[in-house]
Amino acid sequence: MTKIKFCGMRNPSDIITASALGVDYVGFILTQGFRRSIGLGTFCELVSYLDDHRSYAKKVGVFVDEPIENIMEYYAEALDIIQLHGNEDNDQIKMIRQLTGKPVIKSFTVTSEYDLQLAQLSSADYILLDSGKGTGKTFDHTLIKSLQRPFFLAGGLTSENVGKAIKTLHPFAVDASSSLETDGKKDKTKMAAFAAAVRKEG
Repeated sequence: MTKIKFCGMRNPSDIITASALGVDYVGFILTQGFRRSIGLGTFCELVSYLDDHRSYAKKVGVFVDEPIENIMEYYAEALDIIQLHGNEDNDQIKMIRQLTGKPVIKSFTVTSEYDLQLAQLSSADYILLDSGKGTGKTFDHTLIKSLQRPFFLAGGLTSENVGKAIKTLHPFAVDASSSLETDGKKDKTKMAAFAAAVRKEG
């Protein structure tokens, strides 16, 4: 069964809906300066909602070139997985894994076969293939066919196209954020439709 990750969680209602839908991963943007970024206080509040609803979803902290001391001091203990969405290299990935004791997802923006080669050689525990940082657009999925390791698929996935993507590419997990929103906020109906479409295809 393809796993589901909802990213850019910002409100208690986002967490309650994700928990009710039984998603596998919930992502929090913890580097500041992005539209869906949240601070430490909001993060702690949302984590408490996950605990209150006995959610089995793994908590993923998304960081963009964040100083490792910030990850360690404020977030690492409460997270299950560290996601790196910046220019972090293999040495930094290894260091973050060693210091935090948590698995690492490394995101790659896919524009060419060279990007896939970098993803293939990444020292991260998981790789995530995207069209950019929250662009909500797809990339050329034909580039993925040569990839020889499991991956999270992101970028422009909706309830209308995720089934085809799963059937064609067989990702380990699919990741959605902007397509789950209406007027910049997570939409319960869209979240439910996305989860149903993933599970229909398997």
